[in-house]
Amino acid sequence: MSPSATRILTRCSRRVESYLDAVTPRAATAPRSLHAAMRYSLFAGGKRLRPALVLLTCDLAGGKERDALPAAAALEMIHTYSLIHDDLPAMDDDDMRRGKPSCHRKFGEATAILAGDALLTLAFETLSRCPAGSVAELVRVIAGAAGCAGMVGGQQADLDGEEGRATPALVRFIHRRKTAALLRAAVQAGAICGRADSGTYRTLTQFGENLGLAFQIADDVLDCTASTAQLGKTAGKDAASGKTTYPAVFGLERSRREAARLAARARRALEPFGKRAEPLRAVMTFVVERTS
Repeated sequence: MSPSATRILTRCSRRVESYLDAVTPRAATAPRSLHAAMRYSLFAGGKRLRPALVLLTCDLAGGKERDALPAAAALEMIHTYSLIHDDLPAMDDDDMRRGKPSCHRKFGEATAILAGDALLTLAFETLSRCPAGSVAELVRVIAGAAGCAGMVGGQQADLDGEEGRATPALVRFIHRRKTAALLRAAVQAGAICGRADSGTYRTLTQFGENLGLAFQIADDVLDCTASTAQLGKTAGKDAASGKTTYPAVFGLERSRREAARLAARARRALEPFGKRAEPLRAVMTFVVERTS
């Protein structure tokens, strides 16, 4: 990761984690096992990319960080819930996440399911802390990206894809929903919190869409090329499980080229903002070129 991207993500992470700590029930609060599991997964590390995108986009749109922090925290809660559920034996069946035992390995399957449920609902409670004028639109955008038309629908299509031959149309369908939708929503949420005008919102949406797809393709490539230690989760799991991924359908080199093409489109979407978009550019470069 470049020094600039490291500094940017570290600063955003500290701000968001402080906020998450304040709004998430303490592990000692009853029922202790549930709250301990929630906090275990929520504070297990990670890049905090989605909340960083919320904060950086809000700043680019001319908004105030305090107005965007609840949305940033909510996106991280939703992301964490999805990881808890993805790791379950009925889904991707992975024993590791972020270099630690998965939530269900630490607390049991039932508690892990409930911890994910609780984080999802806490996310929307947290969204209500945003300025009143933006809450309804934030709920619409984030719920749409997280639900059956977005992340959850993409997960189902991914499961269905294991039963048949992967096709280019299917892999694009899955990636646009399973991962890219929530990353696009993070950018849109920042624009909403920053009170962006309609033209700026459309431009940033284009950035978010291309960034989200580039991120997922880069993630697919890493699953094929990085080690378990680098990833913090089981390497090679997608191929072993017959997942519908870009490398499985297009091969590694073509996948890398596609990620670079999408990154270039995302970069062009930021051109109207000039130097003010440099933090987002740095993060975007990290997303495509990261090695873990």
